[in-house]
Amino acid sequence: MTKLSWGMIGGGEGSQIGPAHRLGAGLDGEFAFVAGALDHRAEEGRAYGQRLGLAADRAYGDWQEMLAGERDRSDRVDLVTVATPNATHFEITKAFLEAGFHVLCEKPMTMTVEEGEEIVRLSRATRKICAVNYGYSGYALVRHMRAMVARGDLGKIRLVVAEFAHGHHADAADADNPRVRWRYDPAQAGVSAQFADCGIHAMHMASFVTGQEVERLSADTVSTIETRVLEDDAMVNFRMSGGAVGRLWTSSVAIGRQHGLTLQVFGETGGLRWSQEQPNQLYHMPLGGRLQVIERGEAGLSPEADRASRVTIGHAEGMPLAFANIYKDLAEAIRAEKEGRVMDKAADLYPRAEDGLRSMAAVFAVAESGQAQGQWVDARPPMFR
Repeated sequence: MTKLSWGMIGGGEGSQIGPAHRLGAGLDGEFAFVAGALDHRAEEGRAYGQRLGLAADRAYGDWQEMLAGERDRSDRVDLVTVATPNATHFEITKAFLEAGFHVLCEKPMTMTVEEGEEIVRLSRATRKICAVNYGYSGYALVRHMRAMVARGDLGKIRLVVAEFAHGHHADAADADNPRVRWRYDPAQAGVSAQFADCGIHAMHMASFVTGQEVERLSADTVSTIETRVLEDDAMVNFRMSGGAVGRLWTSSVAIGRQHGLTLQVFGETGGLRWSQEQPNQLYHMPLGGRLQVIERGEAGLSPEADRASRVTIGHAEGMPLAFANIYKDLAEAIRAEKEGRVMDKAADLYPRAEDGLRSMAAVFAVAESGQAQGQWVDARPPMFR
């Protein structure tokens, strides 16, 4: 099997997210890393790319140079990952979609709802993939939760409870740390801090698992450290398209919480609970039954979970492997397009531009509701109302 060609923008030396993408893209042998513009400092980016094995003429100084260099190549990249600072996502993603490339963009996809709608329209018009890296949806048991809900194992879904709370920004003395400060600065982060950073992961997962979209929400947002302009804690109530009620808590000041992404789904005939810090176990309580622990890798799981599981039962799988499942989905989608066939249904799970747009609409809705003392607001982007 010939590998697909993959390029990356951002994710340079010392990056938190870059190694996870490179591990994820390369794990299944689907993609070959052949091009990159890895650093805003041109020479450092070129040098680091070559240390990672890129040819000198495909280790680019910036994304514009990469676009110009790849556009007319007969062996140009099949997929471009955008892992740059948030404010640059829209410009880069738009340019590569317009040039006919498939794109995987880090979240948030854009900084405004209007930009998000433009990306959705452009992806549809060019018929090019614009995926958004809600990477936690790649976990095998998250996909099994989705399959259980879809086949009716829980009956009609009544309630979804999502959390993404950590305590890594709880020290008020850390307020001037540049790696922390920018997150709470509207000039750099936009209208939201903690919800835009972590809360949208939890909200996306609620929609991904239930198959329902968030329509209305009410938010209580607060800056518990007074020097911060944007929120470091938020509680969001929401209503979903299929009638489910949602509760979401996200925080960066919850001392003792490390990562804190959890999802609970409660239906008429059962409930499910999953935590990203213990991703190999899914807890299922049938109505009137006993608590069951579903193990990743065990026999009898859904095709979606089987496809997303690589390591034998009892061994840990982590975040880079969840990312790898997003890349595995994208490889199947790209190959299906090249071969003129329908893609594997169990792989058709990667987050789309539409998901990125809905998340950005939710960010602005949370900011609006929080400023209005919890007033209920429409959480849908205008083009989906």
